[in-house]
Amino acid sequence: MTKHTTPSGVAAYEIKDDIAWVSFNRPDKRNCMNPTLNKEMGDLLSELEFRDDFGVLVLRGEGTAWSAGMDLKEYFRETEAQGLGATRRAQADAYGWWRKLRWYQKPTIAMVNGWCFGGAYGPLFACDLAFAAEDAQFGLSEINWGILPGGGATKIIRELTNFRNAMFHALMGQNVDGKTAAEWGMINEAVSADALEARVTEVARVLLEKNPVALKATKDAIRRVGEMTYDNAEDYLVRAQEAANSYDNEGRKEGIKQFIDEKSYRPGLGAYDKSKQQD
Repeated sequence: MTKHTTPSGVAAYEIKDDIAWVSFNRPDKRNCMNPTLNKEMGDLLSELEFRDDFGVLVLRGEGTAWSAGMDLKEYFRETEAQGLGATRRAQADAYGWWRKLRWYQKPTIAMVNGWCFGGAYGPLFACDLAFAAEDAQFGLSEINWGILPGGGATKIIRELTNFRNAMFHALMGQNVDGKTAAEWGMINEAVSADALEARVTEVARVLLEKNPVALKATKDAIRRVGEMTYDNAEDYLVRAQEAANSYDNEGRKEGIKQFIDEKSYRPGLGAYDKSKQQD
């Protein structure tokens, strides 16, 4: 597995067995996100998105942290000293790559191996699934240095957990570990640190068995319908299914044929065999 880095080396990726392992690569800074990292991560995601040599993207952190949030010195102090224009450009790059990740063409998994603070909630929420080490640390520390959790973090914690948990987390400025994050719904599962990569790989392998057009349509639908009424969601999902069929009607037909005619699989227990599908 060959590791490739972005021009400044602050982000990296490697592809193995149809999985793209994308990394925050500032381990000496606990993978804090500075303007350079945000710009290069956006470029990297764009470069990879439509390649055909992987089907699932995993976002991880090098060293002892996933990401300790925004780089206070470079993202805040130094950027603000350059004026409003520089601040808005820095925000656009940061929010831009998180937005790209939210609507990525392929399934994405956050593999949180250590600290996940503040601004790191942006890419955490952007990933479709999230797994963490039991001893990983999640924190909204903004209140401790005199601001509210910005950059979407307040919205994100409210989306990922209930009202009381969100309020406690944001007001207290106290960390929670991976186990608590899983109990609160911030992540899917917490496992021991030495089992984390294996568990993420296992989940990625399951996703790789699924129809990629259906995966994209499903992940978009889950994000969209949360803010819709039932009737609007019903209408949206009818149109989304029709749109997905227009791209991959043969995949849908093959799945139905294997289930109804060949009785070779059961949808509740696994996916149909994509290798038999005609292009």
